[in-house]
Amino acid sequence: MRVAYVGTKNYDIGVNLAKIVQKVKPQGGSICIQSGGAAAANHNERMQGIRDTLSGASGTTLPGERLTGQNGWTESDGCPLYTNDDFPLSVQQMEDILAKYPELDAFVPTGGFPQFIPQAYRRVAQKYKDRIDSGSLALVVADTLPVQMDILKDGLSLGQVGQRPFEMGYQAMFFLKDIKEGKTVADPSYTGLDVCTPDNIDSCIGG
Repeated sequence: MRVAYVGTKNYDIGVNLAKIVQKVKPQGGSICIQSGGAAAANHNERMQGIRDTLSGASGTTLPGERLTGQNGWTESDGCPLYTNDDFPLSVQQMEDILAKYPELDAFVPTGGFPQFIPQAYRRVAQKYKDRIDSGSLALVVADTLPVQMDILKDGLSLGQVGQRPFEMGYQAMFFLKDIKEGKTVADPSYTGLDVCTPDNIDSCIGG
C-alpha cells in the first residue's frame, strides 16, 4: 500500500523523553504518562519507549510494560491518562493529577496536548514553578513548536522532544523523484529528533 515511510521514529521520542526524566530524577519515583489515545499506535510506541528506557526493559510489546517499581519507577494510579486529542481535557487532566499527587515526580505527555493551549497550560504549570525549578517535578513534554519553546524558555518545562516536519517534507520530495526514476528507496527512513532542555535551548533545533 506504500513504497516508503519518511518521518519520525516514535519509539525514540519516548526514549528521549525518558532520558531527560532520568537526568532530572536519577533515583526514580512516581510518574504519570499522558497519551493521545489507547488505540493510537504512534503514542503507544512513544509510551513503550518511555517505559522501556525507565525500566531498562527490551523486547516488550506495545505499549510497553507498566512501571511497578522497575529501577525505582512506578506509574501512579489512574495513569496513563488518555486525552483523545482533546486539548482542553488534557489541561484538566494535568491539573487534576498534579493536585491529586502533590509529590508526583514526573509528568510526561507523549504529545504537546496541554501546551497547545499555552495560556491554560501556563496557568497550571505556574502553580508548580518552584517544583520544576528545583527538579522536584520532571515536567517533560513531546514536540517543539515555537509556542512550546517559549514555555521551555520560561522555565515551565524541563525538556521538549520534537519531530522535524520540514525535514520530512524535504526528504519526501527526493524520495518521490527517486521512485519516479525507478530507483530503490530506503524504508523506513527516519528524520531525527530535536531534544531540547534548559541547557541547550539556544542550539537544540537545527535551522
